[in-house]
Amino acid sequence: MLSVVIPTRNDEAVLVATLAALVPGAAEGVVRDVTIADGGSTDSTLEIADLAGCKVVGGFADRASRLDAAARGAKSPWILFLEPGSVLDEGWFREVRSLVETLERRGETTSRAAVFSFGLDQFGAGARASETLARIGEALTGLPRLEQGLLIHRALYEKLGGFRSLPAMAEADLIRRIGRSKVMRLRARALTPTLKKRFAGPRAALGAGLLMLRVPPRLVSRLYG
Repeated sequence: MLSVVIPTRNDEAVLVATLAALVPGAAEGVVRDVTIADGGSTDSTLEIADLAGCKVVGGFADRASRLDAAARGAKSPWILFLEPGSVLDEGWFREVRSLVETLERRGETTSRAAVFSFGLDQFGAGARASETLARIGEALTGLPRLEQGLLIHRALYEKLGGFRSLPAMAEADLIRRIGRSKVMRLRARALTPTLKKRFAGPRAALGAGLLMLRVPPRLVSRLYG
């Protein structure tokens, strides 16, 4: 039913948990194959991928090109892009299967995509406050976090031209091209141990502000390249 693509770079500490959460989906026939789009890991990331039976794609200069190569080599009509460290809720595959079957029945596979709900794998009020801030950020920018993944049909991905080779924000750029109103949120969560800050400093603040003003991510990405 679906192929999973995971971008990595020295993610041995978190990759096992992400892959383990996919095992029930594979057992139920929802996950067909997993591809690791690696950016030159020097730790045990590739060994873990090999032991798990994952295909590995590498050798590209930027993350977007690796993701695109992995997506175009996927075996299934549906592609799930998932961050290393994101652990899907128990039973996630049942909701995904139901959504896929509904979209296929309605003929909406080339007009809809989906992301998981965001969750922090932590206890306490601080974690819940961080989740709330993440939801506010999503509402202001119209962009889900990377940790929420992206489920998209191959036909829609190819129709949009796939990931553009950008120095940053390739996922945000793809989401904007899909259209905010066409990206559905699943009830199942993608849990992450910490909030990732891919960029820091004044450029990050400026970039966030520009995204809130709906400036295209492909233009904002020039701040980082």
